[in-house]
Amino acid sequence: MHPSRSMNLWGRMPCCARPRGFPDNLRTIAAFAIVALAAAGTSACSRRSRAEAVEDPTVGVTRAIRMPLERQLTLSSELVPFQEIDVYAKESGYVRDLKVDYGTRVSQGQLMAVLEIPELQAQLEQDKAAINNMTEQVTHAERELNRVEAQHKVAHLQYNRLKTVSDSKPGLVAQQEVDDWEGKDLASEAQVEASQSGLQSAQSQLAGAQARLVHDQVLADYSRITAPFAGVVTERYANLGMLMQAGTTSSTQAMPLVKLSQDNLFRLVIPVPESDVRYIHVGDPLEVRIPSLNKTFPGKVARFSVDVKADTRTMHTEVDVPNPNRVLIEGMYAEVTLRLERKGAALVVPLQAVDRQGDRSSVLVVNPANKIEERTVTLGVQNAGYAEALAGVADGEQVVVGDRGALKPGETVRPKTVDLLNYEGKN
Repeated sequence: MHPSRSMNLWGRMPCCARPRGFPDNLRTIAAFAIVALAAAGTSACSRRSRAEAVEDPTVGVTRAIRMPLERQLTLSSELVPFQEIDVYAKESGYVRDLKVDYGTRVSQGQLMAVLEIPELQAQLEQDKAAINNMTEQVTHAERELNRVEAQHKVAHLQYNRLKTVSDSKPGLVAQQEVDDWEGKDLASEAQVEASQSGLQSAQSQLAGAQARLVHDQVLADYSRITAPFAGVVTERYANLGMLMQAGTTSSTQAMPLVKLSQDNLFRLVIPVPESDVRYIHVGDPLEVRIPSLNKTFPGKVARFSVDVKADTRTMHTEVDVPNPNRVLIEGMYAEVTLRLERKGAALVVPLQAVDRQGDRSSVLVVNPANKIEERTVTLGVQNAGYAEALAGVADGEQVVVGDRGALKPGETVRPKTVDLLNYEGKN
């Protein structure tokens, strides 16, 4: 057949002469070819995906190691002065001189105010006059005693002489004369005793007058109000000329002069939870951080109440915070970090590797065959990043720290050791 006619059989043959079911044109043939190529490509991609799915997944792991571990407890509280009191007047009087105001710093014993108490001044004058009077009476009694003692001495000597002569030479001296001088001797002796009693009475009255003067002088000294301890005046309630009522009676509404706070030492009262009470000891060092100052100060546990409050289940614990430079101010908030449990060489795992379900804790471990094992662990000391593994994990074993949701026990994986610090930062 001629070539041109042969081509015509495929390209120019009348429709009625073409074989039944043959494609209309080359475009249809090209379309079938494209579909076939696409199907072949899809099949190849599917084979590659299946091949990739067969590869073992990569998981991040870290090894269980031994390291010092410490559990800390951070609590917030408010700084309060170590001592803070309202200073009252002991005796009622008018404010004659006021030497302090808001913010005045005083030392112990420093004079803060002087009251005027006219009644006490008059009483002091009376006491002094009474002492002078009693002093004169004592002097008079002493002189009277000296006089009667001299008379008694003369009478006693005369009686002894006559008695001696009468005994040695009976009849030389009349017995009547001896008896008279004996009576004079006894009478003078009685006068001496009476004078001694009078002197003692006068001395007692003088001592009473002196005691009253001391008492009234003490009350008068209360007109000078001094600072009982070093601190700063945080409130002032009185003004010059104001009548201050005595703070010792409950029948009047006494008002204090000032409020005084000790500011070189502060108390920090922290409520320790019941579960951590056993770790608290007097003298334990700790850190006190003041967020408003962005500073940390050393402190120590000074005292605690040794009982747990029923309503809060906490124990009243106090920390003494020295403030020698006066940078701390009453009312500032502080954060206290207590060091509780401590272990020198604990076997630890990252806390993020631990899965908790109720009272049960577990971790996923990659064994030497690179297979996943689920281990139940017993935990000990814990802090914000790590937990002590008392049982369930051996030293140096690889613990999964990544997402454990897609992993199953027995699955083969490819472990990859991760830098835990950078890992935590990215997650």
